[in-house]
Amino acid sequence: MLQPVSVAHKQLNDYASIVGRQLVDEIRQRAERLQGKRVLHVSATAFGGGVSEILNTLVPLMVDVGLECEWQIIYGREEFFNATKLMHNALQGSPQELTDEQWATWSRYNEINARELTEGWDVCIVHDPQPAALASLVGEKAREWVWRCHIDLSEPNEATLSRLLPYLEPYPAAVFHMPDYVPAGMNGRAHIVPPAIDPLAPKNMAFSPEDAVYICDQFGIDVDRPLLCQVSRFDPWKDPLGVIDAYRIVKQQMPEIQLALVGSMATDDPEGWDYFNATVAHADGDPDIHILNNLNNVGAIEVNAFQSHCDVVLQKSMREGFGLTVTEALWKARPFVGGAVGGIPLQVSDGETGFLVSTVEECAGRSLEILKDPGLGKRLGRAGKEAARRRFLTPRLLRDWLELFEELEV
Repeated sequence: MLQPVSVAHKQLNDYASIVGRQLVDEIRQRAERLQGKRVLHVSATAFGGGVSEILNTLVPLMVDVGLECEWQIIYGREEFFNATKLMHNALQGSPQELTDEQWATWSRYNEINARELTEGWDVCIVHDPQPAALASLVGEKAREWVWRCHIDLSEPNEATLSRLLPYLEPYPAAVFHMPDYVPAGMNGRAHIVPPAIDPLAPKNMAFSPEDAVYICDQFGIDVDRPLLCQVSRFDPWKDPLGVIDAYRIVKQQMPEIQLALVGSMATDDPEGWDYFNATVAHADGDPDIHILNNLNNVGAIEVNAFQSHCDVVLQKSMREGFGLTVTEALWKARPFVGGAVGGIPLQVSDGETGFLVSTVEECAGRSLEILKDPGLGKRLGRAGKEAARRRFLTPRLLRDWLELFEELEV
């Protein structure tokens, strides 16, 4: 069978004081008819990205409301993940396409994983393109199938998308972050469900300023000087090189500024190390640029500390599926500056809960505006936190999934 992922025990009632009793009661009511239904989530990796972060909370909450929910990850070697990384980039607009040999590799590993998939599920939710062929190969192993897309398909490489679409045809439902991501050909099967963060997870729980300062200090940050921070994978779409360029413009007016680029290296992202090394090279030995990843002992607590302590959180993406780090920053009431792309404008109202930018110069300018006006930063931060509380916390995501299950008559 596919590799099961162990998740912690979580209780929906623990979230009531944050999201409100009304939402919790609605979730319980929706879950009553679904008691004992067998739900399987299938993804490519158990850590290192937004999908795994979502499932680490969503799966145990589904269990808590009475579903028999499991999460399993697919089997794959480097040749497979090299191909799927290319596919991921192409679906987000990269002109480079997979070769016929790489498509054959993708198909072969999907066939292997299809054989290993156990049967008897009421609904199987397949996350992203890596295992997308499962429904076409072993549709009889689940009563209902859902394809959950976490990437930006608004301007895809059409050749790659057209080759993938036949594998999506057997899915009765496909779930996207926003309407702009729905490709032609879904024929009414598309559902819009934005992702969400867990406010009680170590990365997002309330943190005292003293604890944040202590942790940042351990990584060489001068906690008495201002700090810009971007938390994201080392990926060309996240534009860490552009972040460094923006930092250098800020530094011309504010020489004391520091920059932290914090990311995790995911098991399904072999390209990540190349871009990590390119980012280090672009920093050119600047002692005020701190480039950190999970192999430097940077985990969820440390990310929380950096986001909670920094003066401006950046997410200067050039393409973005949704950007959970944006919601994380808003939830911590930090002033935010990010790219006006993908799912970021869905989360940020420009000038009210943060700033949206399109260039390095705009990113630097908005960052300086916040750094020079602490009152502005506080106003943006307070408004952003309330927006995140109302729209982007996991209980709302759980409710949306239960609603979809009802529509599918799971």
